[in-house]
Amino acid sequence: MERSVRNYLTLVFLALIWGSSFILMKRGLEVFDFTQVATLRIAIASVSLIPFLPKAIKAVERRHYFPIVISALLGNGIPAFLFAKAQTQLDSALVGTLNAIVPLFTLILGIYFFSARPSKANILGIFIGLLGTVFLAFNTLEARITFNIYVLLVVLATICYAVSINVIKKYLQDLNASSIAALAFLIIGPIAVLYLFNTSFLYQLQTHPDGYKALGYIVLLAVLGTSMAAIIFNRLLSRSSAIFVSSITYLIPIVAIFWGIFDGEIITMYHISGFVIILSGVYLVNKKSAK
Repeated sequence: MERSVRNYLTLVFLALIWGSSFILMKRGLEVFDFTQVATLRIAIASVSLIPFLPKAIKAVERRHYFPIVISALLGNGIPAFLFAKAQTQLDSALVGTLNAIVPLFTLILGIYFFSARPSKANILGIFIGLLGTVFLAFNTLEARITFNIYVLLVVLATICYAVSINVIKKYLQDLNASSIAALAFLIIGPIAVLYLFNTSFLYQLQTHPDGYKALGYIVLLAVLGTSMAAIIFNRLLSRSSAIFVSSITYLIPIVAIFWGIFDGEIITMYHISGFVIILSGVYLVNKKSAK
């Protein structure tokens, strides 16, 4: 019972951190382009995880190499760019809500590749959640239907997360959470640093009136929303199920929408309808599977 309560409290704490990440990303994008925001996020997170590297390097074995590379690329690297690019055109509240489809893909991939056994309710939830995503991907304006490709970027990012969650749960259970995070960022961190300093990052930082303020937001995003959150997330995943952990996306939209409203973003009934459809699907996906 005590462990269950601790898991739920950890889930809520993570939701507060990750739900706030979208508004921090938005602030960073006011000064830097999406590739700079993504590489800054990765580079700063990598530096913050250096103290965990000695223990991680001692613990890692050859069989861990490929799963860690998958976790690095799909759990941290690629999604950072996809989310940053999506937020150049989408409100942070919408991006935060679309992130709620992670459990849908976690279950789908679990069925096909990780021997998951879903119930009928789980399968129904997958279809309802995907319906909600399609609903939000199409905007009806003046009797015309337009497709928003930036929604697909978020969907692709959630698929990456779903793969990473399943891989960590199945192949990296014997590594502690800080080691997984530190090793993952050791792989992508140096690449991010090299790319970053081949851009106009320093010029923009020094010449833009809000350059250092934007950098401060990205530091928060990197340390709290990326490296620290990755450790907490991996620790929670080690003591619970992949589906339970991915259900954090119930709570992330609430936090993201709160910040969106606070920041003056317009939330319409069209958006709310899509949110409700997605969260209904996520609820069914997280109902206990048949034994």
